Amino acid sequence: MAAVHDGSTDGTAAAARSVDDPRVRVVTQPNRGKPAALNSGVAHAAHDVIVMVDADTVLAPGAVARLTAAFADPRVGAVAGNTKVANRTGLLPLWQHLEYVMSFGLERRLFDLFGAGPTVPGAIGAFRRSALDACGGISADTIAEDTDIAMALCRAGWRVVHRSDAHAYTHVPTTVRELWHQRYRWAYGTLQSVWKHRRAVGEPGVAGRLGRRTLPYLVLFQLALPLTAPFLDAAALYGLALGTSPAPVSTWVAFCLAQLALAAYALRQDRESLRHLWLVPLQQTLYRTALCLVTIHALVSAALGAGPQWQKNHPRAQTEARAVPAPV
Repeated sequence: MAAVHDGSTDGTAAAARSVDDPRVRVVTQPNRGKPAALNSGVAHAAHDVIVMVDADTVLAPGAVARLTAAFADPRVGAVAGNTKVANRTGLLPLWQHLEYVMSFGLERRLFDLFGAGPTVPGAIGAFRRSALDACGGISADTIAEDTDIAMALCRAGWRVVHRSDAHAYTHVPTTVRELWHQRYRWAYGTLQSVWKHRRAVGEPGVAGRLGRRTLPYLVLFQLALPLTAPFLDAAALYGLALGTSPAPVSTWVAFCLAQLALAAYALRQDRESLRHLWLVPLQQTLYRTALCLVTIHALVSAALGAGPQWQKNHPRAQTEARAVPAPV
């Protein structure tokens, strides 16, 4: 296993070096951002299947075996694992826990039907080395390298699939400021990746499924819908305040009930407790509205050409730039 230390200062490298196991190697390099760290790990790995894990992530027992089992299909180039929230204390992390199970989990099951998943999460993902080599490795063209590489693999003809039983536990932001920065980067990186791979719409095979199924879904539900959701909420509140028409309010109530049913189904599918279901209505108002505003921020930045970059000297960026490509 190669643990890549890319210039962070939080003591992780020292902790990795203290592991008394000859199979663990710590690779030290100047901080050049996450794509460079991942490519360095790939270069030091010795086997045909490479598992990549962020430094702040803990793998569940059996996760690696379940990920690598998917490569029995020679068409599979990458496998996305199931990322779960580790720090479920406080309202903001609990909302993210519900989001990871509801939105991310169900979406990846849908994309799995296409065989054209748009993202291999940095927290837990596995790659076939020959597939990575065919795409030229992890690109620094976008700030969402996990989305960019998944789309590149699809366009190269490889299937990108999901294993819901391969779990990894990651720490999520605990403050609104941290969450805003993270989701702003995610939204902007998704925009970059969709634009970069837009020509997949007219391509055949797996690339065509990415272009004609996955990309329209991302544009509609992750970019366009967040633009309209705050206005729908405002219309419901306006109708409730003035009592002019019950239609907006009844529509909003029906939407919340549908979200409750969807959350219950997703939690059951992921074998999670239902005890946090009561948070869903608040999540679908306060939390979702905040994420919509983040998306609007990213869209405006893209229009102005003033998006974020990997901040190589920022502590959080350094944490995310450290990955553990593990040869299997």
